[in-house]
Amino acid sequence: MVAVDAVVRSYLDHLGVERGSSTNTLRSYRRDLDRYTTFLGEQGISALDEVTEDQVSGFLVRLREGTPEQPPLAASSAARAVVAVRGLHRFAFLDGLCERDAAREVRPPAPPRKLPKALPVDDVLRLLDLPGDEPVVLRDRALLEVLYSTGARISEAVGCDIDDVHGSERTILLRGKGGKDRIVPIGMPALEAMDAYLVRARPGFAAKGRGTGAVFLNQRGGRLSRQSAWQVLRTAAERAGIRVPVSPHTLRHSFATHLLEGGADVRVVQELLGHASVTTTQVYTLLTVNVLREVYATAHPRARGR
Repeated sequence: MVAVDAVVRSYLDHLGVERGSSTNTLRSYRRDLDRYTTFLGEQGISALDEVTEDQVSGFLVRLREGTPEQPPLAASSAARAVVAVRGLHRFAFLDGLCERDAAREVRPPAPPRKLPKALPVDDVLRLLDLPGDEPVVLRDRALLEVLYSTGARISEAVGCDIDDVHGSERTILLRGKGGKDRIVPIGMPALEAMDAYLVRARPGFAAKGRGTGAVFLNQRGGRLSRQSAWQVLRTAAERAGIRVPVSPHTLRHSFATHLLEGGADVRVVQELLGHASVTTTQVYTLLTVNVLREVYATAHPRARGR
């Protein structure tokens, strides 16, 4: 029988090398599987062949109830951990490292469905309307325009290189999670903001650096970090007087919601966002249902009782 630790190492190698999982995904899986290994050790189990379905379910209960040393996990975090455990057992079974898949019938808890936070269009327009033409302002305006115009994650936007922007075709290449690239359209306001930044600001930043091909540079000439990009967004929101919390995903959520409210098909939005499953995108339709309900209530002659 193969030791649990050895199977975990093989599984993480498989995810990183063959599946191309991101560093963040691997880190999360390693943390969850370390918890699982510790749990099994407490049960006196050293090999996956010894694990029963009840013990996998017991691990889920442990995650949700917590211990004096480990606080209980939220449903979403526990679900992620169970997905990691199910993947480990399936990998071991298919690879012939154990004779059965003890986690096959264990289902992760369904996390509560949270609606993404989207800004009204007027708030987005105020956020994008950065005053001034200093180099940093030109860069920040271009960054925010790209985020809203393309629905890019902040990591995808700061990961863009000069060769990824195709102005003549009005498209941009975004490098998504797990090495999944996609080409998406980009609007003219974003292209104009990008052109102003590339011509009038980026050369000055680049002269201070070491020749990186990144589109968005910091004032030392290096690639702009995700943290710095997040600060750009937060500062712009404060300047625009937006009082609701603004997160790194705010413009991405707003992009998706405004497209659906404008009549875009959910599968088109799925492609633009780079979601592997349309189910992930459909959470945005809950927002548009609220809008439809409001319009119906005010416009339909029989919407309200007497």
